[in-house]
Amino acid sequence: MTSLAPLTATAPCSPSRWALHDSLIVARRYLTHFRQQPSRLVGNLLFPIVMVIMFGYVFGSAITLPDGGNYREFLMPGLFVMTMALGMAQTVISVTTDTAKGITDRFRTIPMSGAAVVTGRSLADLAASVLELIALLACGLLVGWRANGTVWQTLAAIGLLLLLRYALAWVGIYLGLALRSPDLASVALAPIYPLTMISNVFVLPAQMPAWLGVIAEWNPLSATVTATRELFGNPGITTSTSWAAENATLLAIAWPLILIAVFLPLAARRYRYLAA
Repeated sequence: MTSLAPLTATAPCSPSRWALHDSLIVARRYLTHFRQQPSRLVGNLLFPIVMVIMFGYVFGSAITLPDGGNYREFLMPGLFVMTMALGMAQTVISVTTDTAKGITDRFRTIPMSGAAVVTGRSLADLAASVLELIALLACGLLVGWRANGTVWQTLAAIGLLLLLRYALAWVGIYLGLALRSPDLASVALAPIYPLTMISNVFVLPAQMPAWLGVIAEWNPLSATVTATRELFGNPGITTSTSWAAENATLLAIAWPLILIAVFLPLAARRYRYLAA
């Protein structure tokens, strides 16, 4: 196990600098585990890569877009979002595993900022998701996907993807602290699959039954998918006149910020409760 000795170093006097200092050290510890166990990162990427092959080459030949275009270019932004969403389950598993092994209890015995454990976890997940996203972007390029927007639009799309992942990291941290047992971590997967399937990840809401299409349009993941497709310049930009469809970029920012506003304090409160 990675040594936690650096956490006892003299912290800066300012409480905010102290919290940042300890958070970065905790994040470094989690990232060191990824470096020592690269199979975890590879495992996280296998599922979306299989989905690219399955839907892009097997099922994709039977799916047509209302406005035409290459289905794989339509699919890739959805799979980018799906990967960010599936990362939440990994967060839950990591947090519950640390709790079960007593690592979280050990953190509480160290003179460090109380916010550092949860904040460091969120920063580590964000950094790991950057690596995952880079690998998935490369996979997309290999199957014919292209970012047809400007450099700034491409960077904005990547920013929206990482914002979603950071928000879902806080959801995962809270659930991990609440569940506490790795045996219950699979509960976190329950809402993810309906969220990804009842969305515009694989098909447009216009191709669904009307009532299901409305649900898909207001799905938080759909907002990010639509916004990134538009920024990447990929096909499948919806022609729907609903408010959710016409303001997808706004919702792609608003939904993650709402999740952070709700689950960040809940996660911090839960950690304090466990530490009491």
